[in-house]
Amino acid sequence: MFHGEEFWLVRLLFQRGLALLYLLAFLVAAFQFRPLAGEDGLLPIEWYAEGASFRERPSLFYFVPTDRAIGFAAWSGVGLAALALLAVPYWVPDSYATPASMALWTAMWLLYLSFVNAGQTFYGYGWESMLLETGFLAIFLGAGSVAPPFLIILLLQWVLFRNMFGAGLIKLRGDDCWRDLSCMDSHYETQPIPNPVSWFAHHLSKRVHRVETFGNHVVELAVPFLYFAPQPASALAGLATIGFQGWLMVTGNFAWLNAITIVLAIPTFSDGVLAAVLPLSAPAAAATPLYLQALAVVVALVVVAMSIRPVENMLSESQTMNTAFDPLHLVNTYGAFGSITQTRYEIVIEGTTDEAVTDDTVWREYRFKGKPTDPERRPPQIAPYHLRLDWQLWFAAMAPTPRRHPWFLRFLGKLLEGDAETLSLLAADPFADSEGPAHVRAVRYRYRYTTPEERAETGRWWHRERVGSYVHPVSLTDVRRRAPGWSAD
Repeated sequence: MFHGEEFWLVRLLFQRGLALLYLLAFLVAAFQFRPLAGEDGLLPIEWYAEGASFRERPSLFYFVPTDRAIGFAAWSGVGLAALALLAVPYWVPDSYATPASMALWTAMWLLYLSFVNAGQTFYGYGWESMLLETGFLAIFLGAGSVAPPFLIILLLQWVLFRNMFGAGLIKLRGDDCWRDLSCMDSHYETQPIPNPVSWFAHHLSKRVHRVETFGNHVVELAVPFLYFAPQPASALAGLATIGFQGWLMVTGNFAWLNAITIVLAIPTFSDGVLAAVLPLSAPAAAATPLYLQALAVVVALVVVAMSIRPVENMLSESQTMNTAFDPLHLVNTYGAFGSITQTRYEIVIEGTTDEAVTDDTVWREYRFKGKPTDPERRPPQIAPYHLRLDWQLWFAAMAPTPRRHPWFLRFLGKLLEGDAETLSLLAADPFADSEGPAHVRAVRYRYRYTTPEERAETGRWWHRERVGSYVHPVSLTDVRRRAPGWSAD
């Protein structure tokens, strides 16, 4: 029971897949964390350090809340993830392979925990906790010729189960459209960041959308119980999950949510199944070392004890989605898209060099990397990379004002200052070759996909209609007076 001789190849593929996602996550942190949550970010890191104790949200940045430390941690994470992706612990003698692997995965987990706990709103997504929970278990998989502990393989299947089954339950308890099978009629149009295929998927027939929604329920509510079944049932369940997540990747940009679910599905296979379908073979694995078996038992006992609250939440009528119940994100509850937005709103940010705003003022639009702005621009493919600002702007656009988003006015102020790090989060600066803006404003639009006829005639992917002002024109002086925590200098 405590040996995983049938999972040596499974472990190797799983570790490589997880290392790739860690690499991606640290690259996102390297390029985006400082303008979003650094010393002078949209949500300054001092707000994290002053707003929570280390025990509540442990992070290295609690002690060193500086941009230099952030950059060092992010690029160190990139380097460590590259070593894991290259399977470097497998290069050393067997007696050192597992300790080296444990040290490597522990370092990555601690570094990424620091980013998640200090990232505030911009790191409040379910796939962050999922990466941490999965990354913690990866510490105890071992490396080299030894077999992985079977208990850890089982715990990874448990993460996958809670991810999928939690998502299925929250949908049944959520919008009526999940029960009448109509959710997919609007999902592709209103998802946070559509991709190039989303427009085409939206225009599939309603009958196809009904089949999609029903299939979603089957894969999320019935299939997960087969993860723990003997082969080949477990592998077939994993294959169904991979196919389902693959379709979501093809039709939308959901950061690495789908990718990490696919990686978590790898432990539903065995070496025998993989060798039968892939040009791969596993060596004869040595027995799992006694100390690794003992650690696996301890980890399993901890996970069982810490699973009580997540399971209670998952089975509760008031189920909460994507919640961590401990500051280390060891055992979490998951669930996505219990509610489907029926109408897509977008915030379009514009600037002008005019010192006085009049009815004749000419406004220039800022263009973002992922979210729709220009109706003629084809939706881009971003995932599994994560555009955190674009994603958060999707949430911000749901309300008619930025009252619940204290970072938004600071964002406008950064645009007025021409802050280079903030502008690096955008696709284009309309004032790059001219004097910076004297005023900026935010306008709220309703967006919908064009029909095939409209697109054939105009070439546009979107039709938009202005529905109101999100923020009236403001100058840098206005922002300094109104934005929370803004320096008067």
